[in-house]
Amino acid sequence: MDQRTRLRTLTLRTLTPAVALLLLAGCTDGGAAVHGKPGASGVRDPLFRDLGNGGYDVQHYALTLDYEPETGRLKGTAEITARATQDLSAFNLDLHELTVDSATVDGKKAAANQAGDELTLRPHRDIDKGKTFRTVVRYSGEPQKIINEGGDEGGDEEGGDEEEADEEGWLKTEDGTLAVGEPTGSMAWFPSNNHPSDKAAYDITVTVPERLKAISNGKLMSERTTGGRTTFAWKSKEPMASYLATLAIGKYHVEQSRTPSGLHVLTAVDPAVADESAELLARIPEITKWGTDNFGPYPFSSIGAIVVPTKEVQYALETQTRPVFPAEQFDVGTLVHEIAHQWYGNSVTPESWKDMWLNEGLATYAEWIWAEDFEDTPAQESFEEAFADEDNWAFPPADPPSAAEVSDRPVYGRGAMVIHKIRQAVGERMFYKIVQGWATEHRHGNASTADFTAYVEEVSGKDLGKEVWNTWLYGKEKPARP
Repeated sequence: MDQRTRLRTLTLRTLTPAVALLLLAGCTDGGAAVHGKPGASGVRDPLFRDLGNGGYDVQHYALTLDYEPETGRLKGTAEITARATQDLSAFNLDLHELTVDSATVDGKKAAANQAGDELTLRPHRDIDKGKTFRTVVRYSGEPQKIINEGGDEGGDEEGGDEEEADEEGWLKTEDGTLAVGEPTGSMAWFPSNNHPSDKAAYDITVTVPERLKAISNGKLMSERTTGGRTTFAWKSKEPMASYLATLAIGKYHVEQSRTPSGLHVLTAVDPAVADESAELLARIPEITKWGTDNFGPYPFSSIGAIVVPTKEVQYALETQTRPVFPAEQFDVGTLVHEIAHQWYGNSVTPESWKDMWLNEGLATYAEWIWAEDFEDTPAQESFEEAFADEDNWAFPPADPPSAAEVSDRPVYGRGAMVIHKIRQAVGERMFYKIVQGWATEHRHGNASTADFTAYVEEVSGKDLGKEVWNTWLYGKEKPARP
């Protein structure tokens, strides 16, 4: 060891763990300079700058969880398969209020440091750009809910989903828990690259007391009971953003079936609200078929719903393949909205949180189309109602001023107005070509507002800058007339 390295090593003993890890990124076990550098501790999202991490792209999460509701304690193992997008000497994961017990990268112990919601891992050796590597993090603790900065969760623009949505993450219930993660809450129960721009496949295996069920995304692959505890194994083979992962543990009534086209359907409902939910749950195949007719092929291998008492969560959420609903908001409009999200938001996921209007505008417009088809309410009438609502004019839908407004009314109502103006500008046949083509073009990927506006103009052959984008998408002033 040369003198410079020796002095650096001595200095590390007096530094905080976070600073020490950064310095360690500059030397190897043999003292030679490394070729990599630490990945960024955030992706610099315009609204949530600290979310996500740089330097790698996750391909797959394998989560193995053991939960005991009586103590509230969770033990977890996250096996994360990722590809390095730069030469990496260290990298970060997002994790909230849980303790890391050990970590390895490619089978060798990795130095781990936690500071706030950032978990920094320093592998035994640098990871070359382009290499696929495997990280295993063992962690434990009592998961916590997260109070986010958001205000209203818009969901059902017709008024069924306008409750405060300031609690997410790990929401404890009378007999278990409900984990929901938009926009930040997934880090409350597993370490991840917690930003919508990094999607991955998931295997989620959960062990709970045998009296309980554990419901998650995708398909239920197995259910087995041993020694008084039951293990449920779930697989989501299609890519999923971390905020769309869910876990519901409780005494659920579970039903499985198939649609006439063969799509797997799984619903889970709390017994306290089972009777009032049954009729609408039975309409999931019908509404999914209607979505397929309007938006193109359904993008996933299963569909369903989780319905809980309203006291457990105050907003509906489009968690992938298995949307979550509080009983008081489990109505036709909200179900149409969350099923439409499986195309717009879940399969085609925003590049950043500023692009959220693409999710919510299209899903809200799906409600307007449903009302047009089945409730004798023309979309123009829904448009005029939204136009008259002054809350929709607080800011342009594509430009929320801050994280606190990411779920406010303009993202939903004025977002839907943008879609309606596109429909008027291009005509019926071209409109459906656009919305179906958009879902196909970016299936299981990410897309931005700029991608969308360019796509609409390319397919339609029209310049919509003055007619649509300047006024309805980006304009700060309300037009004199709709």
